[in-house]
Amino acid sequence: MIVVGTKHGQPGTTQQRDLRAVVELTVLLSELGCRVSVESGELRGTNGDRTEFCVGGPIGGSNPRTGGHLTAHLPGVTITPFSDRRDSVAIAVGGERYLFDRGHQEYAVVAKFTPPESSRPVVLVCGQSSVANQAAVHFLRREYAQVVRSVASVDRYCLLVKVSDIGVYSFHRSVLERDVSAEAFAAVG
Repeated sequence: MIVVGTKHGQPGTTQQRDLRAVVELTVLLSELGCRVSVESGELRGTNGDRTEFCVGGPIGGSNPRTGGHLTAHLPGVTITPFSDRRDSVAIAVGGERYLFDRGHQEYAVVAKFTPPESSRPVVLVCGQSSVANQAAVHFLRREYAQVVRSVASVDRYCLLVKVSDIGVYSFHRSVLERDVSAEAFAAVG
């Protein structure tokens, strides 16, 4: 099951790059022999016995399901609300802030966890923009072996993916910034 958000400020419309990320995920899952369904970020309830890929950030109500996943399962990750401030849409985790520099350098949180009420995992792709979402999916598809080697557990992890030089390379220059699993899953307080 792929859950995708809407274009910021335009309910019922998916951002073009998020759609491309969904297509890339669909192709990959189809190659693995999986049946794929696509749901809106307004989806409520558990993913149950279906693996969920949740794509898109919660800012501006774009993907409320992502916001719920962050709150319930990744308490050490916060995203600064959209504003005219320098730290608008910054991702904060482990005492570090990853600023949003639209069109130049952006970040995405990529996490995998299994909610207690589910039998299958959730893979969360939460970028600062749709470019970062697409870059994170592209990175996962291209560098899955690196991810498997770099995480302590393939069942539960949280990574920060950086995409840079967007004006020249679009979503293609994505790299693993760091594994933030310990900080992301830790209770704040």
